[in-house]
Amino acid sequence: MRGKTSASLLAFAALGACVPQASPPQAAAPAPAAAPPSPAIMPPPPALPTAPPPTMQYLYGSGEAAALSIAAYRSLTDFAQTQVTKRPADSVILAEGSTLDAPRFEACGNKPLAAVFDVDETMILNLGEEWHEASSGRPYDGKVWDKWEKTGADKVAPVPGAVAAVNALRRMGVTVIFNTNRLAENAAQTAAAIKFAGLGDAVHKETLFLKGDDTMGSAKDGRRAVIAAKYCVIAMGGDQLGDFSDLLNQQGMSVKGRRDEVSSSWASRLWGAGWFLLPNPVYGTGLKGGFDDVFPKDKRWSVPAEGAQP
Repeated sequence: MRGKTSASLLAFAALGACVPQASPPQAAAPAPAAAPPSPAIMPPPPALPTAPPPTMQYLYGSGEAAALSIAAYRSLTDFAQTQVTKRPADSVILAEGSTLDAPRFEACGNKPLAAVFDVDETMILNLGEEWHEASSGRPYDGKVWDKWEKTGADKVAPVPGAVAAVNALRRMGVTVIFNTNRLAENAAQTAAAIKFAGLGDAVHKETLFLKGDDTMGSAKDGRRAVIAAKYCVIAMGGDQLGDFSDLLNQQGMSVKGRRDEVSSSWASRLWGAGWFLLPNPVYGTGLKGGFDDVFPKDKRWSVPAEGAQP
């Protein structure tokens, strides 16, 4: 029995060796590490302008704009000379309470004579600030403009014809007054810019009036009223309609309505005869209007098709 038992055990052992053995439990494979996020693809920075925009090329660089300014100032001084000689009864400043339908002008009485001018792009060209805008491709920014007022006095130039005009007016005994929407808090720096441009001295609230001198903001009629209370104003110069009357900048005026007011109403008689406008295609209230505002429908044209008969 011992021998048989041994053989059986050997056979069983051999059989057991043929049975697959259970593998020990495997540890779970670690999850693959998350891929790092792809860096955001940033668009390339816009290319810097290679030339000033056409409007700046015209105003700040062209002989045509210089000629227009010289002509405007020559006309102004010639007109002023006639007014000095004949002593007008009325100022060219509208009286308080005037409307587009019923304009009235301040009486001169025996007040001393004066001429009133806007400053920016009327008396001085803001070459430094406009270069910054043109070369950087950035639009106008009020905070940047404030820094310009504070630090750019030596980067301006006179508008062609302006220095000769103010000198001629002063020789006639006409006081030159500046009425600008530069900020009152920057009065000293604005006076410095005017002097640097060769336009003489300007004294705040005497011959220099600024935004913030009253509560009317950018509207200039209040400042004009203060000037007209002391002076008989025989001429005004500016590059925007608001440099002559806020009535021409009223809210709600259409592009066509505004143009009609200056070209067919009482105001049309003042252009070149008390009111003198300087060219400015770069900025301002005149730069607005859609196709329907600018181009009358009965004046539109398209290239005729080939073979079309006129």
